[in-house]
Amino acid sequence: MEVTIELDLPAEQLELFGPADTHLRLLKESLGVKITARNHKLIISGQEKNVRQASKVINKMKKHLSMRHSLNANDVTAILSTVEAAPKSIDNPAAIHVYSQKNVIEPKTKGQLKYVETMMANDLTFCIGPAGTGKTYLAVAVAVSMLRKKQIRRIILARPAVEAGEKLGFLPGDLQAKVNPYLRPLFDALEDMMDFAQMKKFMELDIIEIIPLAFMRGRTLNGCVIICDEAQNTSPMQMLMILTRLGQGSKMIITGDITQIDLPDGQKSGMVEAIEILRRIKGIGSVELVQKDIIRHQLVQKIVRAYKKQREPRTK
Repeated sequence: MEVTIELDLPAEQLELFGPADTHLRLLKESLGVKITARNHKLIISGQEKNVRQASKVINKMKKHLSMRHSLNANDVTAILSTVEAAPKSIDNPAAIHVYSQKNVIEPKTKGQLKYVETMMANDLTFCIGPAGTGKTYLAVAVAVSMLRKKQIRRIILARPAVEAGEKLGFLPGDLQAKVNPYLRPLFDALEDMMDFAQMKKFMELDIIEIIPLAFMRGRTLNGCVIICDEAQNTSPMQMLMILTRLGQGSKMIITGDITQIDLPDGQKSGMVEAIEILRRIKGIGSVELVQKDIIRHQLVQKIVRAYKKQREPRTK
């Protein structure tokens, strides 16, 4: 089978093909097709199934380049994973509209699509998964989208300040300076959804609040999206405390990586316990993202896989 795809401007072709045609080589190796560039056209040939997949990937690459104005090897790898693993519905997922120039954020894997759908369908969602699967990023995107649509009035982002091998007390500065490193990933996600001036304005008006988990005690939060990140490091009492903050018209998203628990030895994770206790309650959703949902640098999947293999008990 052979398919021809029309290309756009020559400058955009260079971005699409990658440095020294690396993107095209990646497609050829991954999908087992022959790709030839000729007169502003790409000619794809090979087995029918593989050609259709390659056409779909290239069209997604063109769309990504049009929206983001850049395309790198990690983007191509992520697009490949959606075509290889995702159902047909991922071709037209419900777009997450945010404030930034990107404007639209889409789930890139089957697992991420399920995660977004679960967040939208439930008032309380638990999401576990390894680093790089988009747990925090997609939760923040959904919250920002709901704020943009005026479906909520505020966004509350919280994290437990638990040391991962370092001692909080020895960090320099006042309390705010001490906890800022723990909250930095939440700032990073927000900065990708809106420009800095807008984020600063929202924070000054308390429309967006980024705080350590301990500061949540005693509050009732109405009309909010509350995101509790790194929740694997909550104690059972902390988890009960955050869960009972949920007010009228609010949505809560609890994220964490249960393979990276930094609690003292012998202390059970509040997130693990909560998922066990609440899994059968209507209105509460639970999603587990896995290695193939990792969309950071392509090496991250290999790193997670290697560590997982090392930790598995060896059988004789």
